[in-house]
Amino acid sequence: MMNEFSLNYEEMIWEDAIGYPSGTKIKMLKEENSKKTFLLKLPGGFRMDAHSHTAVSEQHFVLEGSYGGDGKTYRKGSYRFISRGTTHGPFTCDEGATILVIWDT
Repeated sequence: MMNEFSLNYEEMIWEDAIGYPSGTKIKMLKEENSKKTFLLKLPGGFRMDAHSHTAVSEQHFVLEGSYGGDGKTYRKGSYRFISRGTTHGPFTCDEGATILVIWDT
């Protein structure tokens, strides 16, 4: 179990997001088994197929830009909760976006 900690994400380096389309970047803020909190930077032209997570629910909070998914557009300030096992996507991002993503059980 993790106790309190803090960091400044602006001091972190964007890394390639493994398992995501080319050009997608990530800053991992917290990782504890399957639970993760990270920033995801989607490039313009981003496309990702529909998928589901069997072990975690997923939350999105759009910090910059916008992305499309499941027939809707999620703009800056949008929050989205996706229950475990729910298929979501496909996703598209024409102009680019930065999203706070939380995977939790």
